[in-house]
Amino acid sequence: MNKTFSATFCFKSMSILALSISLSACGNGSWWSKDEPTMEAEQIKKAIPPRVNERQSWANDIYDISDQLGIPTTKENVCTIVAVVDQESNFVADPHVPGLGEKAVKEVQDRLEEKFKDKLGDGIGGTVAGYFQDVLKNQPSPEDNYLSQMRRVQTERELDELYREIFDYMSKHYHVSALTGAAKLVGQDIGEKLNPITTLGSMQVHIGYAKDHKRQGGNIAELRTDMYTQYGGLYYGIHRLMMYPAEYDKPIYRFADYNSGRYSSRNAAFQSMLNDLTPAELSLDGDLLLYSKDGSPRAAKSQSETALIAVFAENNVIATPRQIRSDLKKEKDENFEGTLTYKAVKKLYQEKTGKEPFYAMMPEVVISGPKLSRDYNTNWFATRVDGRYQTCMRRIKNLKL
Repeated sequence: MNKTFSATFCFKSMSILALSISLSACGNGSWWSKDEPTMEAEQIKKAIPPRVNERQSWANDIYDISDQLGIPTTKENVCTIVAVVDQESNFVADPHVPGLGEKAVKEVQDRLEEKFKDKLGDGIGGTVAGYFQDVLKNQPSPEDNYLSQMRRVQTERELDELYREIFDYMSKHYHVSALTGAAKLVGQDIGEKLNPITTLGSMQVHIGYAKDHKRQGGNIAELRTDMYTQYGGLYYGIHRLMMYPAEYDKPIYRFADYNSGRYSSRNAAFQSMLNDLTPAELSLDGDLLLYSKDGSPRAAKSQSETALIAVFAENNVIATPRQIRSDLKKEKDENFEGTLTYKAVKKLYQEKTGKEPFYAMMPEVVISGPKLSRDYNTNWFATRVDGRYQTCMRRIKNLKL
């Protein structure tokens, strides 16, 4: 097993009825620990495709960020980073997106009111959407209105900045004090709440993740600006890609996680094992709970949670629905692997099927959005990135460290 993508664990199994199966980390517990030589910035340059402009500048930033985050610059780690950057932006900090302007216009014309109502509620959302449409058509001037400017944008940064300008105009001119709470909303955070540009920079990191892991002070506008720089885009992307331990034996699962969410590959395998224990047909999307748009768990039970309650009851596993819910709330964390729920499913799977439990599989998630020409799935993304990873490894195969 490739230790660059895995942590080594010791297993101690006890009675499933007692539910005291233990899972404890061995060694130093660092998933990237590996007694291999590391690359200097000049050597990292050789891992970056020759077609890339300013290869040394990108290499210097990758080296510096990895050093800051404590990530050893082994060949495997460097190629992991290089592959994702190349897939997401071809090493262009602010890349042109073909047809972006027309796609953005179509999005606001077709789905604007729906999105505003979803964010603000039917009453306020509909009112704000109507005003937004008026602003698009008439401001800053009827001759060169925001809708015309939107058609001309070529990069995500340009579109983001235009949306911010529009929402700034609205916050200064729009007064709806008759609608409860709307004036406060518009005056304070309507731009960030409604801005459809949520993934930014050369590694396409969600703005919410960047807010949670800010590398410096400043407001949300300054954070967005930083993410469009070469260094800022790399920093948040490398952090999201590398800064969590997972027992993956192949890098493709980490690439899948990058697309569909942290630990999605591990959780999809958990769902698959659970699927073999129940007559229900579970979605293998890597989400064990249902989530609101803000990322918080919903009270309603998911298919996986409902199946767990039934399977545990049928097999005399002593776990209350409250305990199961508490365990599933850890699904985005390494600690989920130490929960009663995770260990019990692995044990039952082995007993009922006679097969060894498995740690990861490709999550079944569809990717869609205005920046894509058509819908794709996580397997498509991960396979494409893995191809770039393998090419990178061949490129530096004979590099002496």
